[in-house]
Amino acid sequence: MPDAPDPTAARAPHHRSRRAGALLAGTRGSGPVAAVMTVAATAAVVATLLDPGTVHAVGRGRTGATATAAAPPTTTSTTSTTTTTLPAGGPPPCTPAVVAGGAYAVGDSVMVDAQQALAGCLPGTVVDASVSRQWSDGEVLLHQVMAQAAPPAVVVVGLGTNGPVTDADFDAMMTVLQRAARVVFVTVHVDRPWQDQVNAVLARGVARHPTAVLADWQAVARQHPEWFYADGTHLPIGGPGAQALAAVIAAEA
Repeated sequence: MPDAPDPTAARAPHHRSRRAGALLAGTRGSGPVAAVMTVAATAAVVATLLDPGTVHAVGRGRTGATATAAAPPTTTSTTSTTTTTLPAGGPPPCTPAVVAGGAYAVGDSVMVDAQQALAGCLPGTVVDASVSRQWSDGEVLLHQVMAQAAPPAVVVVGLGTNGPVTDADFDAMMTVLQRAARVVFVTVHVDRPWQDQVNAVLARGVARHPTAVLADWQAVARQHPEWFYADGTHLPIGGPGAQALAAVIAAEA
């Protein structure tokens, strides 16, 4: 299923171990000169093995988190400011803005990937994203949300990655969300036969319902395969693709 990509983990190369062995082998001999060469070679090996350049990133786990091996500490102290820079061709970085009346986003594992970035673009938004979530699951969840005394003014629907959606499904969702002032439907980018069918349903649906708008993630995503994991659907958390998805959604919320 699209929501369970195989993790890809980088492995540290072995060339440094072979290099270490070669350096030590080259110092074998006898006498003071050989001893001096052995000490020098050993020092070189230690320096090589402690080279910060040997640090490697660990691939994405099942939960969607990423981890990176820490580089050796240095004595240099620096102050930096975190900024979001998106590749050429992507949407502009979002300007954080609180949605009047509140916002609620429901989605599948692709929204899990963008949850952190979306919280930065739309502070205060409640994001409920889950692996393998189907369209019908979202309907049930949102029925409960919209039954509250003060339902959110804006609802984001990021579903359709895991299977086909029909026009009837779309209309049923809009019936559930009739108390929302604005509903943002996010197009899907998934290497499955139903991708275009789902996106066509979404496009037709927003044309029928005046309170519905389209956040066209597919139009942006297809231009940047480098943003994705090997499955072509999921995104590194905190990466440029997740930032871009959040910006696409925020622009329509």
